[in-house]
Amino acid sequence: MRLLSAVLITCDAATQLAACLDSLAFCDEILVVDSGSADGTVELARRYGARVIETHWRGFGPQKQFAVEQAMHDWVLCIDADERVTPELAAAIRAVLSAPTFTAFRFARRNRFMGRYLRHGEGYPDWSLRLFDRRQARWSSDAVHERVIAEGPVGTLAGDLLHDSAESLEKYLEKQNRYSTLTAEAALARGEQGSVARLLLSPLARFVKFYFLRLGFLDGVPGLVHILIGCYASFAKHAKMLAARFSSLPSSPAP
Repeated sequence: MRLLSAVLITCDAATQLAACLDSLAFCDEILVVDSGSADGTVELARRYGARVIETHWRGFGPQKQFAVEQAMHDWVLCIDADERVTPELAAAIRAVLSAPTFTAFRFARRNRFMGRYLRHGEGYPDWSLRLFDRRQARWSSDAVHERVIAEGPVGTLAGDLLHDSAESLEKYLEKQNRYSTLTAEAALARGEQGSVARLLLSPLARFVKFYFLRLGFLDGVPGLVHILIGCYASFAKHAKMLAARFSSLPSSPAP
């Protein structure tokens, strides 16, 4: 049986952390890497027996990779404080670690939005690669929308990871606005340029894909709102790229 470290990054997560840590009782180690919590997160994590490292913020991808490198064991399970491992997923993880056939595994994440768990659209299955051998996989360096990059093929596990964010709709919109800024900045840094075509077509294509093709309409009003916010985030990203592009042009002389 391979030993397993559960790895979390936190900042002011005390209201959600206890349920998360409860769901990780099957792991051999729980490591919490905290960046400046002032709400008792660190004390709560230590009461649950977690090993805590307090450090500065590096951005999502670099912070998660730093945390993975501090773990005691090579096999790591990376989750967030507002996520819970279901008993079915925990059993699947323990079973596969007895004789891993892959060096990285993904599983479905079920997102709770406006009071209900989404079952379609962008909200499910929302495949997440979170279990891996750190010797053959690592987190990307992206400041947002970070992902695990594995060297070989990826396996799939049964069971869901529950994403039970308690943030309000207002906070969710604020977060999407921040994320659209970061993704626009990252795209510009790669040399991409904004275009009117993408500004118009990207949100439309996203809506068709998730609301119709991925059956998001079956999730009712929460599903519709969730997808429309995703479409807005896509629009905002391309709008911000265009804004940066036009702001860099020479000013026209005043008439």
